[in-house]
Amino acid sequence: MNAPSLKEEIALTITRVLAAPRDIVFKVWTTPEHLARWWGPKDFTVPSMTADFREGGAWRSCIRSAEGQDYWAQGTYREIVPPSRLVFTFTWEEEDAIDTLITVTFEEVAGGTRLTFQQAPFATVESRDSHAEGWGECMDRLDAYVVAWKEAV
Repeated sequence: MNAPSLKEEIALTITRVLAAPRDIVFKVWTTPEHLARWWGPKDFTVPSMTADFREGGAWRSCIRSAEGQDYWAQGTYREIVPPSRLVFTFTWEEEDAIDTLITVTFEEVAGGTRLTFQQAPFATVESRDSHAEGWGECMDRLDAYVVAWKEAV
């Protein structure tokens, strides 16, 4: 029996209930023009977002901090099951970055959609915790965006 490595044990899970239908939440996760509105931590902008949304298709994004620092990331879509599941790789475009795998599930619940976000592996607990903060702020922006978009549709 193989023991799990330390990297496999360091994972991030975030669960949120968003006040919008699952179809809308899935759409804003899978469409570049919507991703550009909420992707990234608080006070970041998204000057570039491209996505070839199909299994095996690539995505790439740039998020920009309030100080003007750009952070590029890219990956490949591995599994797409509309409107319930999305699996893709995520890698920062920087030296020593590791490939991570993100799985997002969308479940209909009373009053909206339960979103479960999982990302792994991380090299250190500190790296995971840093990503937890960033993704948490990203989910805050997502929540506000889907509610506003739902009301506009």
